[in-house]
Amino acid sequence: MTQIHGMVADGFEAVREEFAAVVAEEDGESGAQLAAYVQGRRVVDLWAGDGVAGDTLTGVYSSTKGAATLVAALLVQDGSLDVDEPVARHWPEFAAAGKERITLRDVLSHRSGVIGVDGGLSAADLADDRVIARRLAGQRPYWRPGSACGYGGFVSFAIVGEVVRRVTGRTLQEIFEERIRAPHDLDMHLGLPAGLEDRYREILPGLASPEDLAAFWANVPGPHSITGIGYGLNSTPPLDQVAFLNTRRVRELGQASAGGVGGARGLAAMYAAAVFGLDGHAPLLEPDIVGEFAMLHSTGGDLVTGPQGHYALGFQAKGPRYPFLSANAFGHNGSAGAESFADPLQGLAFGYTRRRFSFNWSYPEHDRLAAAVHRAATAS
Repeated sequence: MTQIHGMVADGFEAVREEFAAVVAEEDGESGAQLAAYVQGRRVVDLWAGDGVAGDTLTGVYSSTKGAATLVAALLVQDGSLDVDEPVARHWPEFAAAGKERITLRDVLSHRSGVIGVDGGLSAADLADDRVIARRLAGQRPYWRPGSACGYGGFVSFAIVGEVVRRVTGRTLQEIFEERIRAPHDLDMHLGLPAGLEDRYREILPGLASPEDLAAFWANVPGPHSITGIGYGLNSTPPLDQVAFLNTRRVRELGQASAGGVGGARGLAAMYAAAVFGLDGHAPLLEPDIVGEFAMLHSTGGDLVTGPQGHYALGFQAKGPRYPFLSANAFGHNGSAGAESFADPLQGLAFGYTRRRFSFNWSYPEHDRLAAAVHRAATAS
């Protein structure tokens, strides 16, 4: 039996039991963390697994997009950024190949069609938002902008970051550090300092029988399909997602689509700070900005990820994903199994990390853990 560490507030004991059940189904080496806040008060802080502590950091992949979106939301709140302006107004090179009318709203709602580049981006390219942006500038969209939704897993927020840099003179990562991470001492980093490397635990590859693995890969779309391009598989060699955040260069630069490093405490606290306020601080976002960025923008399916893709503005729409949440719940998961969200109506902020990939990118424990936290939070 893997030992469960940490605490739960009174009334959240069933969350600990569900977390223990989830961990028991994994190998003891993997490790996981779970944290939750209700109205800005931490009510769950659990962890388990070899070498995993409450302050352990690991790769959160596309949960990074939630952090990057908070930067965009703050700049909209300031009046510095207008999501309905064409990207090319600030970045003229982006207008090439039919992209002159694409807005930041199109990018944030995954409707731009700019999900990769012909010939692919190498792992070294994908470490650096500036390199990604230069490659995307001349790329023709993969569908008519605005006509469909499709997820750009490793590249979409390089576009956001380039607009932020040209508008403010600062990188998205610098603004996140100064306005979001540092004031709240969050264990969530877009650019992991060298001094914190000893707290990083590597992402582990998925476990599967040879038969299960063969069956999965027999049905995976080809590298040059829309799905393959969206997940960076059209490069030579195809991107190794497990190795991606285990590369120091990726962690150091903290690219804004998938290069973030954090823990469950950091993810949950980030959403609590944004919407509800944390440790005496006012919420980062005003209610109107929360409403705009939590609003459903793209529904009815995703050309890259399939029929379950539903997006708010920059965030995944979590109401359709978890029907027990409010309609405007929002957040973002990550390829290695991270999950994070806020439910503004019910006062809930949730964060979960795990170290081991699922070989088929399926994480059913998300439903179980989110439901257990929700039940406890709404029981009184």
